[in-house]
Amino acid sequence: MTIRELLRAHAPTLSYELFPPRSPAADETLTQTMRMLAATEPDFISITYGASGSTRSTSRTVVQRLAATHTIPPLAHLTCVDQSRAELTTVIEEYLAEGVRDFLALRGDPPKGQTDWRPHPDGLLYASELVILLREVAAAHGIDDLSIGVTAFPAQHVMPQWRQQGLDVLRAKQDAGADFAITQVFYDAAQYTALVGDAQREGIDLPIIPEVMPLVSATRAHRAAQLTGVETPEALIADLEAAEDDAAARAAGVAHAAELSRDLLDAGAPGIHVITFNKHEAAMDLVSQLPLRR
Repeated sequence: MTIRELLRAHAPTLSYELFPPRSPAADETLTQTMRMLAATEPDFISITYGASGSTRSTSRTVVQRLAATHTIPPLAHLTCVDQSRAELTTVIEEYLAEGVRDFLALRGDPPKGQTDWRPHPDGLLYASELVILLREVAAAHGIDDLSIGVTAFPAQHVMPQWRQQGLDVLRAKQDAGADFAITQVFYDAAQYTALVGDAQREGIDLPIIPEVMPLVSATRAHRAAQLTGVETPEALIADLEAAEDDAAARAAGVAHAAELSRDLLDAGAPGIHVITFNKHEAAMDLVSQLPLRR
């Protein structure tokens, strides 16, 4: 069952995000994490894809392992960064040949050291173009059960200077053939409900799955803010800094994430997508506190 079909069932989905390992030790950690997360019976797990295709082979390996070893549907990330249309087509064809039917189409961030977004000379400019390419490649191979996700940005949506532009971009992705969206990180349920409500009023009816990130230390919280550009709430930082040890810090971070997740589910969110940092403890603590069917 594709993610598109799962979302049509109207039961809140549970999903996680993993990233490809960069060392043998990291691979061992990921193997354990995948085994533990599989026990929670997630609906799917997404696998990130590095800029410039830097994790192309390891991303595919993780996707294959999920499908073969754990029978969990993988959501394969794709970006437009530093890849030609022909290179992207090859990657898509490889995934399709391996039975992958769920994709997350991203424009992607500029590579490290590059301050502005510049497409590959023979590449794609927007995520909506990647959605179209995915549909074209699948159709060329006689595949019509493709499920394509895109991103949405609740934290940016509350900024008046970005609101309409964000809605226009999301509508372009829907018009290109996207089936659902997954948000970038945010910490206020009102930001999510504002985005969903405004999108619906503009004729955007994509199911929007909120991304939740349980933070387990003040260091990670500050780092997350640097990476995402979304400020971590002062109350969360204070609770993490006041924790007596790592276990207390994790409990505090999970408590904040659980409160946000419950508010989102109460508001009608179609599921919860949990950022794991390739560690299972906080993710499983969070899921144990949510009113999901597990």
